[in-house]
Amino acid sequence: MTTTFKTTTHSVKTSHTLLRAAGALVTLSALAACSSDQLEITNPNTPTVAAAAADPQALQLQATGLLRQLRNGRGAFITSTGRFGREAYVYTPQEGRNTSAYLIGISGSNRIDPAGFAVENWGTQYGNLRDIFNFKNSASASTVLSAEQKNAALGFAKTLEALELLYVISTRDTLGLVVEIKQNASDLAGFVTRDSAYKYILGTLDDASANLAAGGSAFPFTMHAGFAGFNTPTTFRQFNRAIAARAAAYYATSGGGSAAWQRALTALSASFLNTGATTRTALDVGPSHPYSGSSGDAVNPLNAATNTDLYAHMSFQTDVQKKANGDNDDRFTAKLGTRAARTAPQGLGVQSTLGFNIYPTTSNSIPIIRNEELLLLRAEALLATGDKPGAIAIINQIRQSSGGLAASSLTAASTDADVLTELLYNKRYSLMMEGHRWIDMRRYGRLSQLPLDIATGTNAHFVARVQPIPQAECLVRAGKTGNLAGPGC
Repeated sequence: MTTTFKTTTHSVKTSHTLLRAAGALVTLSALAACSSDQLEITNPNTPTVAAAAADPQALQLQATGLLRQLRNGRGAFITSTGRFGREAYVYTPQEGRNTSAYLIGISGSNRIDPAGFAVENWGTQYGNLRDIFNFKNSASASTVLSAEQKNAALGFAKTLEALELLYVISTRDTLGLVVEIKQNASDLAGFVTRDSAYKYILGTLDDASANLAAGGSAFPFTMHAGFAGFNTPTTFRQFNRAIAARAAAYYATSGGGSAAWQRALTALSASFLNTGATTRTALDVGPSHPYSGSSGDAVNPLNAATNTDLYAHMSFQTDVQKKANGDNDDRFTAKLGTRAARTAPQGLGVQSTLGFNIYPTTSNSIPIIRNEELLLLRAEALLATGDKPGAIAIINQIRQSSGGLAASSLTAASTDADVLTELLYNKRYSLMMEGHRWIDMRRYGRLSQLPLDIATGTNAHFVARVQPIPQAECLVRAGKTGNLAGPGC
């Protein structure tokens, strides 16, 4: 049995068990046949915000659903940005569009087909945003939560809201997005610009941070094991500040400038950043999405055991730096391995013999954000705000502790461009297949440096700058005036 919520983008089906506590099922005792009382039974398949607000179990079900849906979009985000950023190819033997749709698009147009394969990172996110909207309404209207518990719940929901929107704007960039979820799900909200989107995301994260600071010592629900160490309002606020640092850095290179870089540094200081991290365990600290083969759960969608069509781009091998003993960068060795040669179907002519070992089993967790990323974000911010020696020190820390490389030859006399090149190399290998390479290269105007495996002919490749707005979204908005249509439709 399902309940359908219509969003501005599509109809989203969620198990009614997710909100089953939202509708009170009245259990009736035997009544006399002649009773004049009218019997009113709440329909459990049409839960309401009011009913959920009065039920202490409903919030747990909703919170679990939000985290599950957040996880549902992670694999598609990584594989799609990985293909655009020349990290990965998906070599399905009978379906060449899993490669061509991202590299060729509509032949000869340098445009991705908005009705094709490469339109992820939209529907899943907006489905969750509708449910986050409902969650916030339920928490605000709750008659069973204390003021502290309401703040904790709202801080949790707003953080997830901002993260989902960050996934959307980082893939659509100048096309903008929709930030408003209307009470009436049939009403369309207009697109906002990239600048407005980042301001909304950062403002929402700051609001969430304030809620979490007033949220007491515990959430009124339990989070999964991936948030171990970040499962109280206080520690979850550190996660919130980590996402705020990422969002501020993205905004800084998208028009936010020096103020956004300072905002990133401030957010990092309140996050779980460990500036002295040198071990793999310390670098990997951060929330993650857990997976398993248990009944009703999901397996890691990027795992090497069953996802045998996922290959690495050969440029990882040609571009890898060497350790003092001549061996490859430790990150290359740990994350990549040799596989039988595979060429994309339909004559695309792109071959790889590299596979990913990042997620070797079906139950490996996928990180949301790690301390290693926070260190590299700090290096970005320091470089952008004039502290070149500070940025170089972090780059060398990552090179040595994560890559096993010698310290770089960079000095205070090095150009900013040279420092940035080395920084982006380390982000590439440290954060391999975590959804960063394509976004970083676009942020710094370096998409032209990504390889074109086929430069001419019918199957010539190009590097997409943005993912398209899905055609289905545009069709709903066809004929509308103003910003309802959006610049990408």
